[in-house]
Parts: sequence; structure tokens; C-alpha cells
Amino acid sequence: MNNLNINKHTDRDRPRATAPARTRGGRWLAGAAVLGLGLGHGWAPAVQADTFRLAHPGDSVIGVPFYVKSRNHDTLLDIGRQNQLGYQDMDQANPKVDIWVPGDGSDVLIPTFFVLPNTPRRGLVLNRPEMRLYYYPPDNPNEIQSYPISIGREGWSTPLGTFSITKKVKDPTWTPPASIRAEHAASGDILPAVVPAGPDNPLGQFAMRLSVPGYLIHGTNKPWGLGMQVSHGCIRMNNEGIEELFPQVSEGTVVTIVDQPYKLGWLGNDLYLEVHIDNESKRKAARSVVPESVANADGLTMDWQAVERAVKENTGLPQLVGSRRSSADRLHLDMIF
Repeated sequence: MNNLNINKHTDRDRPRATAPARTRGGRWLAGAAVLGLGLGHGWAPAVQADTFRLAHPGDSVIGVPFYVKSRNHDTLLDIGRQNQLGYQDMDQANPKVDIWVPGDGSDVLIPTFFVLPNTPRRGLVLNRPEMRLYYYPPDNPNEIQSYPISIGREGWSTPLGTFSITKKVKDPTWTPPASIRAEHAASGDILPAVVPAGPDNPLGQFAMRLSVPGYLIHGTNKPWGLGMQVSHGCIRMNNEGIEELFPQVSEGTVVTIVDQPYKLGWLGNDLYLEVHIDNESKRKAARSVVPESVANADGLTMDWQAVERAVKENTGLPQLVGSRRSSADRLHLDMIF
């Protein structure tokens, strides 16, 4: 929760880099590739959003995962930032790779493979358990941009509901509420009444106020906290992401914030399940994760063992759990990939 005003400072130049092209995926990991990645230690590349285009309006699964080779000074957070992924994304996808010292030549999975949240495809959609934001440009309903976010920590939950953008500010100042100033003071960190715009401002260079009082979508001066529950309820984006998103989003844009730890989606004739259990109280029995209306769909063959694995493993990656194809069709695809 934050207050903002308007101030001005000079934009800093940033190096530009281009993320690998995204293509429409088949089975999970079917299209994975291994690429070399040239990230130097401490280098913060400015990357574009992952932009996905649905080949069919009925699809609700986007992207394809792939591998990169780490270099000696990379961390998983460096590699994730280059690919619009946060801490949770990289940590869950690479459980056997040290997040701080992956080493030279390690295979690192880039999990850019997502089931879209079950919401109207308009404006900004944020799913709290996966800590990810989706943007649906109003002039292209089959295009989706995707960004990692940070959300509120325990006791400072990011609110759920449907809101709107009421104000956009470039180079905001930050007026920390009394509760946050007291919290910092208790640990010996005395905050000023107003933090001016600049590199030390926790709002970054861009901020968008929500219609729910006290909450913003903004940049950050701590980019390595992306993909964590670390804020006081606001939604943090990396600075490269919000710099790209800011001019595209107008005041009045709808913002939908949901809590969907289980996401089901179709890619052609295949049904995928993506699981993000961020609290054990949300863990369900496998058979209750898939609604009867989906499980009993005409021609669908469910793989309940795959559903159980997806729930148990909780990897955050879409898993194939059913198909409307015949067994002969599935065998043919397996042989191709």
C-alpha cells in the first residue's frame, strides 16, 4: 500500500536484449531447445515481454519451455529476468540447480509455458498463486503479454476482485504510510516522509494506481524480489516490464486479480493442468481438481494418474492430463517428438 506523487528525473540508459522467440507449444517439453546464454554477472538486461499469439481462439495454453546453458557467473535470477520469469518460476522449474550458483554449462529450464487464468480475456489479469500478470491488448484479442510480479506478503495480502486503473504516473515519489514507517523504524531503518523519484525509490520509474485505495502496480528498486510474496500488498513488476506495459495501458483499463492455484486449459485437443499450491490449505484431491463438466466432456480421455502427479509435484508447469485424440493419434505425435 503506497501513496504517490509526481516528480521528474532523468531516464537512465539501459542495454537492450531480445529474448528467444516464443512459439506455440505441443506437449510439455516437446519443443524444448538448448541455447547458449550470454549474461554477465550483475548485468540487468532490458527485455521485452513474452508476447504470445493464440493460433485458435479456443486455446488457453500459451508458450513453450526450452533450455539454456548457464555461464559461470549467471544466477537463475539473472537468467529468469532475461526471460520475464521470477524467483518462483525458476526455482520450481529447476529443483536440482543451485539458484545462486548454477555453474558453467548447466542446463537451465526456461518454463515459458502457461495455462491462461479462467477469467474474461480483457485488460490486466493477475493470478496471485503463480505471481504472474497477463495483459490482453484491446485491439488484438488473440495476443497475450505476460510478466512476473511480486505480491503482498502474509498480513499484507494483495486484494482480490475486479478493479480499474485510475491514475498513471511516471517518475513517482513515494509517501510511505505511517504503518510502514513504523515497521521500518522498528528495525532501525528510518524512512523519510517522502522518498523522491530516483534509483532508490521502491516504486521504480512507473506506477499505476488501482481503484481500490492504497494499491498500485509499480516498478521496483529490488528486481530480484520478483516472484516472491514480499510487498505490502502492491503489485511489483520488474522495471523493464512496466516500462513496456505503461504506455500500452490507459486509465480505466480493467484489472482482475484472482486466486487460481489450479488452472485447466486446452491446447488443440489436449487438456493441461497447471498447479501453484502456495498454501497447503489449498491442496485438493486429484479428482476434485477437474470439474465434472470438463472430465465428462465428449470424447475426452482423462489421465487421472497425471492429474495426481501434477497436484503432488506442484511444479507450476502445465502437465498433459487428458486428450480428445484417439490413442493412435497420440502415438503418432509421440513418435514425431
